[in-house]
This record gives sequence, structure tokens and C-alpha cells, in this order.
Amino acid sequence: MSGSDGRAIHARAVVTDFDGVHTDDTALVDADGRELVRVSRSDGMGVALLRRAGIPFLILSTETDGVVSARARKLRVDVRQGLEDKAAALRDWADGQGVPLADVAYLGNDVNDLACLAIVGWPVAVPGSHPDVLGAARIVLDRAGGDGAVRELAERVLRSRAGGALAGAGASTPSSSSSEENP
Repeated sequence: MSGSDGRAIHARAVVTDFDGVHTDDTALVDADGRELVRVSRSDGMGVALLRRAGIPFLILSTETDGVVSARARKLRVDVRQGLEDKAAALRDWADGQGVPLADVAYLGNDVNDLACLAIVGWPVAVPGSHPDVLGAARIVLDRAGGDGAVRELAERVLRSRAGGALAGAGASTPSSSSSEENP
């Protein structure tokens, strides 16, 4: 289903892949082999709003990459990397959070996300995802990876909370440049 209907996502926790979700799935590699990726500050604000609302958030990645760790530190969220079995890591994390998998939104884009998408109540994909991921998704967002997809997911989750929690979680437009307001 397309994200254009803007419907709320009734999740109690949010888990995302990193590459292709927080990024546009492109990596710049310098002569020394260091990778750089582009992330969206809007996505960072979405994560901050979820944190403020008390919604647990996790980044899962099959790769072990310093850029993923650095972004998770900046966002002040949990991260699990270098995973061969992302679904097992997701189950363990959700159990530790006391959140049933039926109440988890998982945002992915590629075939290594299929097992996670299959076990959660809210399987979500970014546009341009692998066709199998699009087929497994309950919702396909409007915004692309690295271009506001995480923010869109955050706002939909917050919209589902009683009384329109988005307004209660903080302004949707940052008014200062502190690191919390400009993740």
C-alpha cells in the first residue's frame, strides 16, 4: 500500500535498517577506503521526537561500519551491527524492551530486511525498495531513504498516539541549532 494516504502507524517501538533507509543507499569511498554517507537532519529530528515520546528505537545493520555507530551515537539510539540474523537480534531487543513484535514498526529496503519485515506487525518500506520488500510491506512511505523516510515514519507513529502526540513531543520544525534539535 502506498504511503500517500498518510495513515497512522500504531506501533510502540520503531526499528530501522540503516543503508537505504537513513541514507540514499549511496556511499562515497575515499582513496583510503573510508566511507561517507549523507543523512537527513529531518530524519534525525524524527528520531528525537520518538525518543521524547518514550518510543524505543533501534538501528539494525548487517554491516559493521563506524558511520552507523557514529550516527546512532548522535541520535542517542540503540544500534546492533554485523548481524547475520537480523530477525533474531530484533526478537531479542523487542523482548528486552517488553514490546511484542506485533507492536513494532520495521523500516527496510532490501532482501536482508525480509525476515524482520515478516515478524513485525508494521512492516514498512521506502519507495524504490527491492520488489520483494515492497511486496512484504504493509505500508510504503512517500519519502525516500536519506530524504525524510525516517521522519515520515516517526510522524505516523506519533500521530497514532492519543491526543496527537506529535504536537506534545515537540515542534516539528527545530528552532535552535543545539545537537538535540539538529540531529
